[in-house]
Amino acid sequence: MRPPLQGGLPPSDALVVGPVVEIACDESGFSGTNLLHSTAPVITHASVDLVVDEAVALITSLRSGFRFSPHELKSGQFLRRSEAAEALEWLLTALAGRAHVHLIDKEFFLVTRVVDLLLAEPSYAAGTRLADEHRPTALALHEAGRSAGDDWNAFLAAFVDLVRMKRRLPAHRTVHRFFQARDALRRHRLGGATDDVLAALDPSRVRAVVARLDNDDRSVPPPLEPLLPALAETVLSWSGGRRQVLVTHDEQSALTADRLTRLQRTLAGGGSTAGNGPPGTLPNGVSPLAGLVMVDSRDDPRVQVADLLAGVARRLPEIIDDALRQPPPSPPPRPGRDAARV
Repeated sequence: MRPPLQGGLPPSDALVVGPVVEIACDESGFSGTNLLHSTAPVITHASVDLVVDEAVALITSLRSGFRFSPHELKSGQFLRRSEAAEALEWLLTALAGRAHVHLIDKEFFLVTRVVDLLLAEPSYAAGTRLADEHRPTALALHEAGRSAGDDWNAFLAAFVDLVRMKRRLPAHRTVHRFFQARDALRRHRLGGATDDVLAALDPSRVRAVVARLDNDDRSVPPPLEPLLPALAETVLSWSGGRRQVLVTHDEQSALTADRLTRLQRTLAGGGSTAGNGPPGTLPNGVSPLAGLVMVDSRDDPRVQVADLLAGVARRLPEIIDDALRQPPPSPPPRPGRDAARV
């Protein structure tokens, strides 16, 4: 017997307004809070807007045209085949305009968390285009910090220990260790903006954030959880400010109903400016995230296709061109099928 699926946020009729696009998602490279010592330095979050019959047809074509067995539609086996290059070209052609891939560099994600949590007010918008004002600061810190070698690695490791849910040391000792690592990094005199960022880290503020985490303040997003901002970026890209997005996702313990509800509300505050397209049609206060349904990937061929794409893109990030990063404008409704969904 399979255990019951956990998490998700079923769509509510009261929150679904206007056109909706349905996407299926999966990730590759997710390693929980092990962001510094993982064999996968990046995470990819892939999504497709295929319907079930289209996904079944695509998988069937791969198996018949390239003689893949039922167990070879994982990216590792897929790319080890002698005809992998031809099969990959076929797959990308089949998914043109129907897929999106969001890539996360784990180290840079940690740097954004230092800025988002310790220098700004913690928010579920952090790490997304809705909080772009903090990105230049994180980029400057990341670029300069990497030149400091071991002291940079020690600084990031101290931050991870500081904000992890199950801390190895008492809070006051992890705060002290974090500032020791910060001071060692400052001695490198990394320059202008970076020195200012490190100097702005304030012990009292850091202790206050740690206390909020220890007191289970759920308004603070989980510090070491990259899947939530990745999901937000995926939803914003498919929405374009014009339509809501209903997500079908492979089961992930990080996607709890409470976190998804908070993310949904945060995205609603982004308004029509959240998308990349022209001024949106979503009414003010309507979230682009209509809901998220959790499934077992073994039961959903759409998620299986997203899983394959995510795995291939993690191993070959150069395939993530503009055609995969940004879905095209939504097509008109198809009469007799799902006129409210595009």
